[in-house]
Amino acid sequence: MNIILLAISAALVNNVILSQFMGICPFLGVSKKVSTAAGMGGAVIFVMTIASAVTSVIYHFVLVPLKLSYLNTIVFILVIAALVQFVEMFLKKTIPSLYEALGVYLPLITTNCAVLGIALKNVQDDLNIGESIINGMFSAVGFAIAIIVMAGIREKIDKKRYTGKLQRSADRADYSRSYGNRFPWIERIDLEEAKKWEHRFCTRLRSSELSEF
Repeated sequence: MNIILLAISAALVNNVILSQFMGICPFLGVSKKVSTAAGMGGAVIFVMTIASAVTSVIYHFVLVPLKLSYLNTIVFILVIAALVQFVEMFLKKTIPSLYEALGVYLPLITTNCAVLGIALKNVQDDLNIGESIINGMFSAVGFAIAIIVMAGIREKIDKKRYTGKLQRSADRADYSRSYGNRFPWIERIDLEEAKKWEHRFCTRLRSSELSEF
Protein backbone atom coordinates (compact mmCIF):
# COMPACT_ATOMS: atom_id res chain seq x y z
CA MET A 1 0.00 0.00 0.00
CA ASN A 2 2.86 2.39 0.85
CA ILE A 3 4.42 1.67 -2.55
CA ILE A 4 1.17 2.59 -4.34
CA LEU A 5 0.85 5.81 -2.35
CA LEU A 6 4.49 6.65 -3.08
CA ALA A 7 3.97 6.07 -6.82
CA ILE A 8 0.80 8.21 -6.98
CA SER A 9 2.43 10.95 -4.92
CA ALA A 10 5.55 11.02 -7.09
CA ALA A 11 3.66 11.08 -10.40
CA LEU A 12 0.70 13.34 -9.62
CA VAL A 13 0.64 14.99 -6.18
CA ASN A 14 4.32 16.00 -6.00
CA ASN A 15 4.80 16.28 -9.75
CA VAL A 16 8.42 17.06 -10.50
CA ILE A 17 7.48 19.94 -12.84
CA LEU A 18 4.13 21.28 -11.67
CA SER A 19 4.80 21.00 -7.93
CA GLN A 20 8.58 20.96 -7.40
CA PHE A 21 9.47 23.11 -10.44
CA MET A 22 12.43 20.98 -11.51
CA GLY A 23 13.24 20.28 -15.15
CA ILE A 24 11.59 23.48 -16.40
CA CYS A 25 14.17 24.08 -19.16
CA PRO A 26 13.50 20.86 -21.14
CA PHE A 27 9.80 21.20 -20.28
CA LEU A 28 9.60 24.54 -22.11
CA GLY A 29 12.15 23.75 -24.82
CA VAL A 30 10.94 20.33 -25.98
CA SER A 31 7.17 20.76 -25.60
CA LYS A 32 6.48 22.16 -29.07
CA LYS A 33 5.38 18.83 -30.57
CA VAL A 34 3.82 15.77 -28.98
CA SER A 35 6.19 13.39 -30.77
CA THR A 36 9.35 15.09 -29.47
CA ALA A 37 7.83 15.49 -26.01
CA ALA A 38 7.04 11.77 -25.88
CA GLY A 39 10.62 10.93 -26.91
CA MET A 40 12.00 13.16 -24.18
CA GLY A 41 9.60 11.72 -21.62
CA GLY A 42 10.55 8.14 -22.48
CA ALA A 43 14.26 8.92 -22.25
CA VAL A 44 13.80 10.62 -18.86
CA ILE A 45 11.83 7.64 -17.52
CA PHE A 46 14.59 5.26 -18.59
CA VAL A 47 17.51 7.30 -17.23
CA MET A 48 15.86 8.55 -14.02
CA THR A 49 14.85 5.02 -13.01
CA ILE A 50 18.37 3.65 -13.48
CA ALA A 51 19.95 6.75 -11.91
CA SER A 52 17.76 6.41 -8.81
CA ALA A 53 18.77 2.77 -8.42
CA VAL A 54 22.51 3.35 -8.95
CA THR A 55 22.77 6.46 -6.77
CA SER A 56 20.82 4.77 -3.98
CA VAL A 57 23.11 1.74 -4.04
CA ILE A 58 26.23 3.93 -4.02
CA TYR A 59 24.90 6.04 -1.17
CA HIS A 60 23.90 3.15 1.09
CA PHE A 61 26.80 0.79 0.37
CA VAL A 62 29.71 3.17 -0.37
CA LEU A 63 29.22 6.70 0.93
CA VAL A 64 27.52 5.90 4.26
CA PRO A 65 29.94 3.11 5.33
CA LEU A 66 32.93 5.32 4.44
CA LYS A 67 31.31 8.35 6.14
CA LEU A 68 31.44 10.34 2.89
CA SER A 69 27.76 11.20 2.66
CA TYR A 70 28.60 14.92 2.43
CA LEU A 71 29.96 14.20 -1.06
CA ASN A 72 26.63 12.85 -2.31
CA THR A 73 25.88 15.82 -4.62
CA ILE A 74 29.23 15.65 -6.43
CA VAL A 75 29.14 11.86 -6.65
CA PHE A 76 25.55 11.85 -7.93
CA ILE A 77 26.39 14.38 -10.67
CA LEU A 78 29.30 12.25 -11.84
CA VAL A 79 27.23 9.07 -11.66
CA ILE A 80 24.35 10.58 -13.70
CA ALA A 81 26.70 12.00 -16.34
CA ALA A 82 28.59 8.70 -16.63
CA LEU A 83 25.33 6.74 -16.68
CA VAL A 84 23.91 8.82 -19.53
CA GLN A 85 27.11 8.43 -21.53
CA PHE A 86 27.17 4.68 -20.89
CA VAL A 87 23.52 4.28 -21.90
CA GLU A 88 24.16 6.33 -25.03
CA MET A 89 27.12 4.19 -26.09
CA PHE A 90 25.28 0.96 -25.22
CA LEU A 91 22.22 1.88 -27.29
CA LYS A 92 24.38 3.08 -30.18
CA LYS A 93 26.15 -0.29 -30.34
CA THR A 94 23.32 -2.70 -29.57
CA ILE A 95 20.02 -0.98 -30.51
CA PRO A 96 20.81 1.71 -33.11
CA SER A 97 17.15 2.16 -34.01
CA LEU A 98 16.28 3.18 -30.44
CA TYR A 99 19.39 5.36 -30.28
CA GLU A 100 18.34 7.23 -33.41
CA ALA A 101 14.77 7.55 -32.14
CA LEU A 102 15.95 9.24 -28.92
CA GLY A 103 18.38 11.43 -30.86
CA VAL A 104 19.60 14.53 -29.07
CA TYR A 105 17.26 14.05 -26.13
CA LEU A 106 19.40 11.36 -24.51
CA PRO A 107 22.56 13.47 -23.91
CA LEU A 108 20.39 16.44 -22.90
CA ILE A 109 19.16 14.47 -19.88
CA THR A 110 22.55 15.08 -18.26
CA THR A 111 21.60 18.76 -17.82
CA ASN A 112 18.08 17.95 -16.57
CA CYS A 113 18.11 19.03 -12.92
CA ALA A 114 15.09 16.80 -12.20
CA VAL A 115 17.28 13.67 -12.41
CA LEU A 116 19.73 14.99 -9.82
CA GLY A 117 16.92 16.49 -7.73
CA ILE A 118 15.08 13.18 -7.41
CA ALA A 119 18.30 11.34 -6.54
CA LEU A 120 19.00 13.82 -3.73
CA LYS A 121 15.37 13.72 -2.58
CA ASN A 122 15.58 9.93 -2.23
CA VAL A 123 18.49 10.41 0.19
CA GLN A 124 16.85 13.27 2.11
CA ASP A 125 13.63 11.29 2.57
CA ASP A 126 15.68 8.28 3.76
CA LEU A 127 14.14 5.93 1.18
CA ASN A 128 15.53 2.43 0.75
CA ILE A 129 16.71 1.14 -2.63
CA GLY A 130 13.33 -0.23 -3.72
CA GLU A 131 11.47 2.91 -2.69
CA SER A 132 14.08 5.05 -4.45
CA ILE A 133 13.52 3.16 -7.70
CA ILE A 134 9.74 3.53 -7.42
CA ASN A 135 10.03 7.23 -6.58
CA GLY A 136 12.44 7.85 -9.45
CA MET A 137 10.42 5.93 -12.01
CA PHE A 138 7.07 7.51 -11.20
CA SER A 139 8.58 10.98 -10.86
CA ALA A 140 9.79 10.52 -14.42
CA VAL A 141 6.31 9.33 -15.42
CA GLY A 142 4.91 12.55 -13.95
CA PHE A 143 7.47 14.51 -15.96
CA ALA A 144 6.41 12.69 -19.14
CA ILE A 145 2.71 13.32 -18.48
CA ALA A 146 3.27 17.04 -17.90
CA ILE A 147 5.45 17.59 -20.96
CA ILE A 148 3.16 15.60 -23.29
CA VAL A 149 0.05 17.48 -22.09
CA MET A 150 1.86 20.79 -22.54
CA ALA A 151 2.95 19.80 -26.06
CA GLY A 152 -0.62 18.86 -26.99
CA ILE A 153 -1.91 22.24 -25.76
CA ARG A 154 0.78 24.14 -27.68
CA GLU A 155 0.07 22.19 -30.87
CA LYS A 156 -3.67 22.96 -30.58
CA ILE A 157 -3.01 26.66 -30.05
CA ASP A 158 -0.54 26.74 -32.93
CA LYS A 159 -2.94 25.06 -35.36
CA LYS A 160 -5.85 27.31 -34.35
CA ARG A 161 -3.71 30.40 -34.82
CA TYR A 162 -2.62 29.43 -38.33
CA THR A 163 -6.12 28.28 -39.25
CA GLY A 164 -7.56 31.59 -38.05
CA LYS A 165 -5.04 33.61 -40.04
CA LEU A 166 -5.74 31.51 -43.12
CA GLN A 167 -9.51 32.02 -42.71
CA ARG A 168 -9.13 35.78 -42.30
CA SER A 169 -6.95 35.95 -45.38
CA ALA A 170 -9.52 33.92 -47.35
CA ASP A 171 -12.34 36.22 -46.19
CA ARG A 172 -10.39 39.24 -47.27
CA ALA A 173 -9.69 37.60 -50.61
CA ASP A 174 -13.43 36.98 -51.10
CA TYR A 175 -14.12 40.61 -50.25
CA SER A 176 -11.50 41.79 -52.70
CA ARG A 177 -13.02 39.69 -55.48
CA SER A 178 -16.35 41.43 -54.91
CA TYR A 179 -14.72 44.81 -55.44
CA GLY A 180 -12.04 43.66 -57.85
CA ASN A 181 -13.56 45.46 -60.82
CA ARG A 182 -13.64 48.79 -58.97
CA PHE A 183 -10.34 48.41 -57.09
CA PRO A 184 -8.06 45.92 -58.92
CA TRP A 185 -5.08 46.62 -56.64
CA ILE A 186 -7.05 45.36 -53.59
CA GLU A 187 -7.68 42.01 -55.26
CA ARG A 188 -4.04 41.57 -56.13
CA ILE A 189 -2.76 42.35 -52.62
CA ASP A 190 -5.30 40.21 -50.74
CA LEU A 191 -4.94 37.22 -53.04
CA GLU A 192 -1.18 37.30 -52.60
CA GLU A 193 -1.57 37.45 -48.83
CA ALA A 194 -4.04 34.56 -48.85
CA LYS A 195 -1.66 32.44 -50.91
CA LYS A 196 1.19 33.32 -48.55
CA TRP A 197 -0.71 32.19 -45.43
CA GLU A 198 -1.99 29.09 -47.18
CA HIS A 199 1.56 28.11 -48.13
CA ARG A 200 2.80 28.65 -44.55
CA PHE A 201 -0.06 26.65 -43.06
CA CYS A 202 0.38 23.73 -45.45
CA THR A 203 4.14 23.66 -44.88
CA ARG A 204 3.69 23.67 -41.12
CA LEU A 205 1.02 20.96 -41.27
CA ARG A 206 3.12 18.80 -43.58
CA SER A 207 6.18 19.08 -41.32
CA SER A 208 4.18 18.12 -38.24
CA GLU A 209 2.71 15.10 -40.02
CA LEU A 210 6.15 13.95 -41.19
CA SER A 211 7.60 14.30 -37.70
CA GLU A 212 5.03 11.87 -36.35
CA PHE A 213 6.55 9.14 -38.51
